[in-house]
Amino acid sequence: MKEKALYWTPRILAILAILFMLMFSFDAFDGNEPLGRKLLGFLIHNIPVLILTAIVVVAWNRELPGGIILIAVAFCACIFFHSFTTNRASLFIFIPFMVTGVLFILHHLLYGKRK
Repeated sequence: MKEKALYWTPRILAILAILFMLMFSFDAFDGNEPLGRKLLGFLIHNIPVLILTAIVVVAWNRELPGGIILIAVAFCACIFFHSFTTNRASLFIFIPFMVTGVLFILHHLLYGKRK
């Protein structure tokens, strides 16, 4: 039972964190711009979401490299957005991805050798 919980927790957490980031891209539909520009803005806002979705797909199949990539990307994003010094609120977006990466690695180390 613990294995199933440790298997599904990072996957569900990653999906929820990606949906949380996706929610912020809907502000592209505000304003008086034409629909084409709104759709382009929506696509541009979702580039990080698409990248993180691809990383989670990798982590879903290969937990160790995917977890390492998730942690590295979240840490680099924290540095880029100055999360450790001036912009502490952005940690609410990146910490779930770090935790998810750790959980992927933990599941691989504890249960991955059985397969």
